[in-house]
Amino acid sequence: MENEILNKKVSDLIEKVDTMKKQDKMDLSSDQDLSIAIMNLVSIEEHFFFTGAKTEKSEYYDLIKEVREIRKELLQKIIKEYEGEIWCISKHLLAASMRLMEVGTKQLGMDKKDEAYDLFNKAYSLYSLFWALNMKVIDVGDVKKIDDAALNKEDTEKKGFMGKMKDLVKKAIDCCIE
Repeated sequence: MENEILNKKVSDLIEKVDTMKKQDKMDLSSDQDLSIAIMNLVSIEEHFFFTGAKTEKSEYYDLIKEVREIRKELLQKIIKEYEGEIWCISKHLLAASMRLMEVGTKQLGMDKKDEAYDLFNKAYSLYSLFWALNMKVIDVGDVKKIDDAALNKEDTEKKGFMGKMKDLVKKAIDCCIE
């Protein structure tokens, strides 16, 4: 039963993506690149903040506003419709994903592969959740937690909600398809 529901959601997502591509509403390859650029803009805002604090030069704080405006403009290209705090949640999902990737990369450099891989997995989970929310693949009202790893009592794979979303995004978004 659970697999049927997941397969239906994957099919629906792929159909939705294909329709969007045909209607030229969404270029997922470009949007994926754009999402990475937005992650970096959030990082730049953070670096201007810390540089301003460390150097006590307010000029760095002033630059935050300019970078923020660019980030907001670009985020609007991906997030066209949203309710409640989805906009802000989306920004923080991208920012957290980026930070986890960076920390994972540092762990990898210190030869702490297991820790790095765990952080990479978490980063991709957050990134997948960003896309699931903004492609309206999930209805957040329907998300219920039964136990630590299952979505419902029929969930035999026990990947949890994030695992299911990662599977959906992997199947639907292929940035290498031109």
